[in-house]
Amino acid sequence: MVNHPQVKDARQRMDKTIEAFRTEIAKIRTGKATTALLDGIKVDYYGNQSPLNQVGNVSVLDAHTISITPWDKNMVQVIDKAILASDLGLNPISDGTNIKIPIPPLTEERRKELVKLVKKFGEEAKVALRNVRRDANDHLKKLEKEKKMTEDDLKEAEKETQKLTDEHIGKIDEIIKHKEKEIMEV
Repeated sequence: MVNHPQVKDARQRMDKTIEAFRTEIAKIRTGKATTALLDGIKVDYYGNQSPLNQVGNVSVLDAHTISITPWDKNMVQVIDKAILASDLGLNPISDGTNIKIPIPPLTEERRKELVKLVKKFGEEAKVALRNVRRDANDHLKKLEKEKKMTEDDLKEAEKETQKLTDEHIGKIDEIIKHKEKEIMEV
């Protein structure tokens, strides 16, 4: 295995791409309650835009209900409005102190749309991985041209970079398959 700084850098950048992809698809609704659904929602907390989980306790009550208990009772309406304003299509129910969010089951058509979306994000992540590979290989060729690396070392480093790319693309495919199964599960 080549222990070249370029290959290490490529690995780190590819790992970050995988994490960004995971974060992106965690926000996609599966018909099951998950607190990740609300990760993108921010509320006005005394003049600051704060994530929901910083203004209250966000938890899953059951497979189809998310619960939010604000630390400040005055935040109930603000949180309510923020959830309604989001593009998640959720309808919060508040009792003045807590907010419950029922997660409606997805229609077959909506499930298929969501699977397409997951695959689209997956393709974008794969393109990002290939760009990292290309950047790394370009840099390695430049080093070889400047005689800072031998041709054999270049070939070895390129092979290692390709192996990394294949591994990470495999991870993306696995994540897509898992999310697709999750979405299609009734």
